[in-house]
Amino acid sequence: MKSSQATAVREDTASRGTVGEVFLAFLKLGLTSFGGPIAHLGYFRDELVVRRRWLDERAYGDLVALCQFLPGPASSQVGFALGVLRGNGLLGGIAAWFAFTMPSAIILFAFALGAAAFTGPVAQGLLHGLKLVAVAVVAQAIWGMARTLTPDRTRAGIALGAVAIVVIFTGSFGQVAAIAIGALAGLWLCRAGSAPISGHLSFPVSRRSGGVALVSFVALLVVPPIVVSASGSQGLALFDAFYRSGAFVFGGGHVVLPLLQAQVVTPGWVSNEAFLTGYGVAQAVPGPLFTFAAYLGAVMGPPPNETVGAVIALVALALPGLLLVYGMLPFWDGLRSRPIAQAAMRGANAAVVGILGAALYNPVWTSAVLTPHDFALALAGFLLLAVWKTPPWIVVVLLALSGTVLNLI
Repeated sequence: MKSSQATAVREDTASRGTVGEVFLAFLKLGLTSFGGPIAHLGYFRDELVVRRRWLDERAYGDLVALCQFLPGPASSQVGFALGVLRGNGLLGGIAAWFAFTMPSAIILFAFALGAAAFTGPVAQGLLHGLKLVAVAVVAQAIWGMARTLTPDRTRAGIALGAVAIVVIFTGSFGQVAAIAIGALAGLWLCRAGSAPISGHLSFPVSRRSGGVALVSFVALLVVPPIVVSASGSQGLALFDAFYRSGAFVFGGGHVVLPLLQAQVVTPGWVSNEAFLTGYGVAQAVPGPLFTFAAYLGAVMGPPPNETVGAVIALVALALPGLLLVYGMLPFWDGLRSRPIAQAAMRGANAAVVGILGAALYNPVWTSAVLTPHDFALALAGFLLLAVWKTPPWIVVVLLALSGTVLNLI
């Protein structure tokens, strides 16, 4: 009886709206949300909880907990789930994701098409400065994640083990193995401190629809590699590479960097220079970091590329996270209170810190920090982000201009 009353109260605080209202609200957020996933969650709270009162604080906290628990881009998943809630179903979720994603995707796509025109010392200095931005941003992400996700010796040890795994077993196999082994280690070593979490959320998603979404997630993870090996389709291989990366991203958008690097740089689809340049530009635009996929799909060497490649890459990278959150909405209350699930996630998140730490060295550091001047600029960018809390777009501008000046001296 108490549970039913709590659910009813939560439904009253989250009254339904229209798909059009959802689209316009998230378009505004997509145009103005700078600063990465944590900042995006703050923008969502201010606009949709405080100002528009789509749901209450406790309901919003429950929703953020769900999206942090699942792999995928947390801010995009929260936005998608809010769209489902307010727009009364799947169409509202799609409208929210599309409106929040498109502004930055269009900017990065346009940059990708014009990147070939960047020639000469000024352009080369600018592009090198953007690579140094990637060093600063990834270092700052590791710094923050390590304090939160590896606060004790046990989880620090899991992170160190993940570094060893990805160094020994290069490519996507090593990264997926590190996350899986980290989760297993968490089940064994990280049970202390697990506690039930209270709260209820009611979404217009049936258990049957949720089950279909979860089965679709698994099918798209298993079937495409088999078809690619039989047919050799490059378009399907592109979809599979980005879908697989999106399916194993725990801990925030920056974690997609090593996964995508293994999928597109290692086979030679995208050069390491173009990869890091696009990643640097992605720090300067609003919206989710996952729109970096639109840039990669556009600059891809083998076709499909340009417009078709950008659409395939963008949708494939986001799709697993959206399928998972939609599928879990009707089941979340029962799962999240289990200590075993909390322990596994502690271990997986610690492994993510190790994977990102390995990526900071290769390919980020080795490709960008070539001189003592580069080191000084990268360190300055890191301190601006981590100590002075400077907005990322300002750091992008400063390092890009500094790289240009150094290349002209």
